[in-house]
Amino acid sequence: MIATLPAPSPSYVSASTSWRRVWPFYILFFISGFPALLYQIVWQRSLFTLYGVNTQSVTAIVTAFMLGLGLGSLAGGRLSAVLGINTLCAFGVIEFSIGAFGAFSLHLFRWVAQFTAGASTGSTALISFLLLLIPTMLMGSTLPLLVEHRVRQTGNVGDSVGSLYCVNTLGSAVACFLASAFLMRTVGQSGSVLIAALINLIVGSSALLIALSASSESDPIQSDSPRRAPRDRNTIPTYLGMVLAGAAGFVALAYEILWYHIYSFASGNKAPLFAKLLGFYLVGVAYGSLAVHDQCKSKLKQDLPRTMRVACIVICLGSIIAFLVIPVVAHSVLFVPYDLTLVFVALASALLGAAFPIICHASIGQGQETGKTLSYLYVSNIFGSALGSLTVGFIAMDYLSTPAISDLLLLIGLAMAGALASKAKPLPVRGILASASIACLVLVLVSRTLFGGLFERLMFKSEPDATTTFRDVVENRSGVITVDKNDIVYGGGVYDGAFRIDPQNDTNGIFRAFAIAALHPKPRQVLVIGLSSGSWTQVLVNHPKVQNATVVEINPGYLSLIQKRSIVSNLLHNPKIHIEIDDGRRWLLAHPDSRFDFVLMNTTHHWRANATNLLSVEFLQLVRKHLNPGGVLYYNTTNSERVQFTGATVYPFALRVANFIAVSDSPISFDRTSWKRILENYEMDGRLVFDLSKSADRSCIDRWVAMPKSEQRSNSGLLEQTIEDRASLLHRFEGQHMITDNNMGSEWQ
Repeated sequence: MIATLPAPSPSYVSASTSWRRVWPFYILFFISGFPALLYQIVWQRSLFTLYGVNTQSVTAIVTAFMLGLGLGSLAGGRLSAVLGINTLCAFGVIEFSIGAFGAFSLHLFRWVAQFTAGASTGSTALISFLLLLIPTMLMGSTLPLLVEHRVRQTGNVGDSVGSLYCVNTLGSAVACFLASAFLMRTVGQSGSVLIAALINLIVGSSALLIALSASSESDPIQSDSPRRAPRDRNTIPTYLGMVLAGAAGFVALAYEILWYHIYSFASGNKAPLFAKLLGFYLVGVAYGSLAVHDQCKSKLKQDLPRTMRVACIVICLGSIIAFLVIPVVAHSVLFVPYDLTLVFVALASALLGAAFPIICHASIGQGQETGKTLSYLYVSNIFGSALGSLTVGFIAMDYLSTPAISDLLLLIGLAMAGALASKAKPLPVRGILASASIACLVLVLVSRTLFGGLFERLMFKSEPDATTTFRDVVENRSGVITVDKNDIVYGGGVYDGAFRIDPQNDTNGIFRAFAIAALHPKPRQVLVIGLSSGSWTQVLVNHPKVQNATVVEINPGYLSLIQKRSIVSNLLHNPKIHIEIDDGRRWLLAHPDSRFDFVLMNTTHHWRANATNLLSVEFLQLVRKHLNPGGVLYYNTTNSERVQFTGATVYPFALRVANFIAVSDSPISFDRTSWKRILENYEMDGRLVFDLSKSADRSCIDRWVAMPKSEQRSNSGLLEQTIEDRASLLHRFEGQHMITDNNMGSEWQ
């Protein structure tokens, strides 16, 4: 039998009075969402820089952030039950504390990194968790505190959770858009963190002032004893609410990870993409929470069956629309920019995001300790979100394709809807559930058709010249690698090389790899950061002076592709080569005693996310510690003036070779005589690369060796086969700004 919630007592204030009291409160919680997301973007980026950008580090840092939020929600729930009328004061103190930590957070991270550089994956996870524990706990504690405060004024759990969740999430969404549009580009990491800290201090002081001014006014609701009466309306068991909240978080975050996987490919892995995607996702969640807020104020006040029925409908629709986002986007990008398709993400997240406030409304009775019970639901939702991120981003993507993961998430959503439907009695929901089941079954059966040609369609925007079909597609947790019918490789949706080492068909600029022989007389010990197609590594390890080569590649998917190509497959068995699957920067930090004569990086485009980690002043100084006397770092500048200027400024000796730059602490001699002699005798697989009996091969050698010096000019000739010394580079790029970890180069341009 279902008991109903008693009518509000006279102690409840009128609607107009309540609104006058609460609107400053909503504004503060809206603004407090801004620094929280700004911190997340900057802190994650900062920790990635310190510990590397391999999958294990990313997962460890994200999980640490989520675990801190979850523990904070438990602490906030316990605190709300103890504090009674002082929840708003506690909120103000917490905001002050977050701002104080944020102000010196980047300095703390760098200081800790000095003592933990090169830590193992397990140690990295623990260190990240400890670094983020205090601020994330403080952030996670605010929602239970404020819901407790708000429920005392309204007597409506769904209304309170929905409205507060909405305004805070909307503030976070605004932070994402501002960070993407100009904050990260104009003020960098340190400036963004200082802005966030200042906002925390403003919010904290404002909350304290409001609390102090309100303490002198009569408030019948808040003057009540914090002691709670028994639960006075039927609700679902708290444990069931926790399971449902966790499942809702799992599905929502799993889809977000999957969407990012796809959008990253479509954009060519541009840095602002994550902030944009997260912004639209949060806008959807905010709108969904707002809709729940309105429903709980009117139709769902006291009606558990109706609440569960609405939740069932929301989950069914949300799961189906979330499933359709990827195929709809893949077809839409043929006609509109991929940015515009993010509205589909907002639509799906609005439905998925509405589930949590509804579950809270169905799980918490008026007689319960609202903040404490909410904390249990909130921590379940957060842990479910972390589990969804881990399961999909860390495990499923290594074994399942995008369509298969989508099918699985669709079925999980259907199972969740079934659990909600079981509690919707006596209202009829069998028809709704049956219709949803049929729709899900049909979608699973036709998923191959819906997702057919997925990556070919997505490639259209980032690489319009790519062929329309792919010979190979490798999906894993490190990204997506595709190879077209011409054996051109695209990593993450952008050109990443070719399976080609033929000097006479030099479409991939392989002459720059052969030029290593002119830059260093005896490169015995070499390090290659980035394997890709293996073509450059094949040239390097066949250099007659090379004795050992360490290759660091972040994506193991390239190994399976190399194994299929005869011209490079022997790399996997070459005794000279040792291949490490890791982030290049992280590997260097973990091996402080390793020294090399030559370091080669065929670096990706300078504007891609995290490209700065291999181009910044800090990274160049890190490589310097790993060079033997006379050692050379040789890397791709992808025609960026800032990249060339930074390299030529950090090192006292530099030489540009086409769009590559060689830098060293020792003089660099471009020895044409030695280079010609080595080219004439260069062997691969026991055969000479150049057949001197053929005039075409002799002409190729002569053309390479006669590579002219570049004249000083603004921005032309960078792709030409020319060389340019350091003095010319510095003169040509006078007034340019160097790339640092803080300003992140041109990633956010």
